[in-house]
Parts: sequence; structure tokens; C-alpha cells
Amino acid sequence: MAKAEEVILTQEGYDKLMAELEELKTTTRKELAERLKVAISYGDLKENSEYHSAKNDQSFVETRIKTLENMFKHARIVQAEKLDTAVVQVGFTVKLHDVEFDEDVTYTIVGPAEADIMNNKLSYESPLGKELIGKSVGNAITVTAPSGLISYKILEITI
Repeated sequence: MAKAEEVILTQEGYDKLMAELEELKTTTRKELAERLKVAISYGDLKENSEYHSAKNDQSFVETRIKTLENMFKHARIVQAEKLDTAVVQVGFTVKLHDVEFDEDVTYTIVGPAEADIMNNKLSYESPLGKELIGKSVGNAITVTAPSGLISYKILEITI
């Protein structure tokens, strides 16, 4: 049997996912049970779209609960405030200068479970994340993106 892969989370990511798990296990499960109860009361389950919709939602929720519980079993929370900001690590915020567009961008490096590019949370497993890990202020990096090569210079590393 393969060893489960470690899940790296920031404290913020851990807290957010734990809140999601609690919401799913309490409120969402109760709401789905009520939806199923009402749908069953309509009779004939074979052609009961409300019943099938609720069962599908229930399946999705139970799968998500199992996924989150498994993630927490293998989670390691990064204590970024205890680490040295000399090099980029998970949990740090990195200010970069995009050489081509002559603009600055800022990303927080997180684990894949909390990546959210719309909120500038970049997975350490992404191409840019991989290039940033272990680098320090002043380093120049180049990343292959769908649009071609993108060059950055690391301006600042903070917690």
C-alpha cells in the first residue's frame, strides 16, 4: 500500500478547511437529510427529481467530508512565523517584479489544498511556486507558462 502523501497547510488554510468540514458535517448534512425527507414524501422515487438531486448532493458532500478528513490525517501545518525569511518557503508572501510587463505582483505560497490564484494564493507545486521555493531576494527566475517564458525578480519575502 502506498504511503499517503503529506498535505502542507498554512494555519489560515487549516482553519478554513476545518470550518468547511464542520459546516458540512453539521448544517449541510441536516439540510440534506431534510431535503431527502421531503423528496421521499412525494412518492415514486424512480421519477422523483428532487430525491435524485438530494441524493447526488448528499454523495458529493460525503465525498468531500471523507477527502477533508483524510487530508487532516496527513496534514502538516507550516508555522511561517518561526521560519527565516531569507528564502521563500510555504506560508511566506513574495513580492515579484514581472520583467516583461514592468509591474509588481505579490503571492502567498501555500499548499495545493489552499491554492486560490484569484486571491494571490499560489501553490508551491505550481510552476511558479516550484521556481520560487528556496530562492532569496534579488534572485531572478524564469517560468514557462502557456503564453511563453515569464521572467521575475524577487523583491521582498515576508510572513
